[in-house]
Order: sequence, then structure tokens, then C-alpha cells
Amino acid sequence: MSAQKTKQGKKTKEGKKAKKEKDDGLIRFKINGQPVQAREGWTILETARQNGVKIPTLCFHPAVEAIGSCRLCVVEIQQNGHTRVAASCITPVQGGVDVLTDSEEVQNVRRWVLEMLLAHCPASHQIRELAKEYGVTSTRFKTEHPEDACPRCGLCVRACDEIVGIRAISLGNRGVFKEVTAPYHQRSADCIRCGTCLYICPTGAMEQLFPQVSAP
Repeated sequence: MSAQKTKQGKKTKEGKKAKKEKDDGLIRFKINGQPVQAREGWTILETARQNGVKIPTLCFHPAVEAIGSCRLCVVEIQQNGHTRVAASCITPVQGGVDVLTDSEEVQNVRRWVLEMLLAHCPASHQIRELAKEYGVTSTRFKTEHPEDACPRCGLCVRACDEIVGIRAISLGNRGVFKEVTAPYHQRSADCIRCGTCLYICPTGAMEQLFPQVSAP
């Protein structure tokens, strides 16, 4: 009976704490042990950037909807003795948690992701430089196309759809065969050649891919 009361008391205390953290419209939690505040609806990534905390990203851009596909922005979230790893660009803030942006577990995930990227887009200078920051200089995975610089992050696709409203670019095929192409693999006459996809591409690969998706 005493144990049950203790458990209920703990839950009540945690509930009051979470309520207090939202009373003024701000959500309070910690990033790397430092107290931070965020608005309802903010993500962990947004809050981190507001507070000058660097988290690497590849598929994220504030002008389009976040999808958390590249997993480079993962963070470790600690709460009530439990931890989990989540993509910070799509994870909403939560009161009372402690977010770790560079823990050993986070670094392990990022190193694995970077190894995959080195295999899929070995020609990307940006990917190679980021990999070096995490001590990744080679990959255990097979490299099929040494000249490839496209990380398949989908930013160009989302920019064409959400910003331009044209949908002249798509991601074709699945898994390791995924590629940036035009719908139905036919160069798109709908493309207005605005250059948005060229500007938003994080590796510059779209400069080589553009002639393949846009009709002359």
C-alpha cells in the first residue's frame, strides 16, 4: 500500500511540474544540462538553434515541412530515468526532459548515418567534410556510383512542391535504388526552371541532375 501511494505521489508531482512549466505559455526543459524555454509547437531543433546549439542536418530546411529522413539531427532525450533517440527536426519540445545533442549514443548514430552517406554519395565534398568531423573517413558499405553526390534527402522534391507548387521533381524507386528524377522518369515540361531546387540542394548535386528532370 505504501509503495502504491509513493508511486501515485510521484506521478502527481511530475504532473504538477509539467503544468507549472506550461503556465506562462513557455515549455521549459534542458539541452545539454542548460535550461531553455520554447513555445508550444516548436521542435527540439528549432529550440536548439534559438539557443545557439549546433545540431547537424541534411534533409531539413525551414522553408519546407520537416520529415526527419536523414537522421543526422538525432538527439538523446532523457526523462524519468529512461532515454530514447529521436530526430530533433520533427520531435516537439516537452517540459522537464533533458536533451543531449552530442552524447556517445548520438555520435554512434551519426557515424553510422555518415558511413551510409559516404557509400551513397561519395562525390559530395560537404558529406565528406561532415564525416571527418565525426572521425568517419571510410565506409564499410559498398559504393555503387563513385561520381554520385546526391544524398536523396528529398529537399528538391519538397521545395518544388511546397514552395514553387509545380511538382516537377520526384523520388523514384525505393531503398538503395532511390533516385531524384522527374515524375514517370520523363523530363518534366512543367518545370519553370526557377532554380529553387538548385538553391536548396545541400550538396550541389542538383546542378548535375537538373538536365535529367527538366525538359529543354
